[in-house]
Amino acid sequence: MTYRKKILVLCTGNSCRSQIAEGYLRYFANNKADIYSAGVETHGVNPKAVATMQEDNIDISKHTSNNIKEYSDIEFDFVITVCDNAKERCPYFPSKAKKFHQNFPDPAKVTGKEEEIKEEFRKVRQQIKDYCQQFVADNL
Repeated sequence: MTYRKKILVLCTGNSCRSQIAEGYLRYFANNKADIYSAGVETHGVNPKAVATMQEDNIDISKHTSNNIKEYSDIEFDFVITVCDNAKERCPYFPSKAKKFHQNFPDPAKVTGKEEEIKEEFRKVRQQIKDYCQQFVADNL
């Protein structure tokens, strides 16, 4: 049996950016890795993130919002922080994991008309998609 890399995507509330990244990493890794996402807090999975990913035919509706502490016994190969707040607040856990950081804007913080909010989610989704595709190409 071949060893599958373990990847953790970390964000503040594990509701939006890390959920989108988990969805794309699963898609691009195509069973070459075990993908987890967590937050330093848990805010539940954002329904707009689910809807935005559905537009790109990726279903994250069954994802759960998890706290980083739930994964303390897993030896990760890679930890990716997707927001500056998580990078700063990430608890230290002894690990040989290679750490990566890419700050993405939080589309959940955008206010305005519904269509403007949807557009921000789509823009951030595309940034995360591009990052995840490149990450898999470079590291798996």
